[in-house]
Amino acid sequence: MKQIHSYWAYIAILILLVAVVNAIIGLTQKKEFKDKDLRISLFALIVMHIQLLIGLGWYFMSPSYKAIKEIGMGEVMKESGSRLLAIEHPLMMILAIVFITIGWSKHKKKTTDKTKFKTIAIFYGIGLVFVLSRIPWDQWLGL
Repeated sequence: MKQIHSYWAYIAILILLVAVVNAIIGLTQKKEFKDKDLRISLFALIVMHIQLLIGLGWYFMSPSYKAIKEIGMGEVMKESGSRLLAIEHPLMMILAIVFITIGWSKHKKKTTDKTKFKTIAIFYGIGLVFVLSRIPWDQWLGL
């Protein structure tokens, strides 16, 4: 399950990055918000939600979750590596999905191309920053 979560993360981050860059380009170049842009944003939303489901499945099987149950939250919070995997990473990923979902919902209510691109760029961009900020890079990249 951990491997699936890690491999799917490459896809999720790539698609999310594509959606953010697409929205920024559309906004700065004053493009029309077309079906292609809608599909890119929707695909990023779907891929990120799948990643969340895989991640939640892995979380409840992970050593981090078992450590919380065995030694308690206080002990897990004292060690930065354990805290990252048990608390910070899951929390920030959930917040990232929340922002991406809000961005998707808000963009549908916008009436101009500029505001659609802007909404996607801001909310998906915040989600991307949250994701990148709490990836356990040392484990993910095998450093």
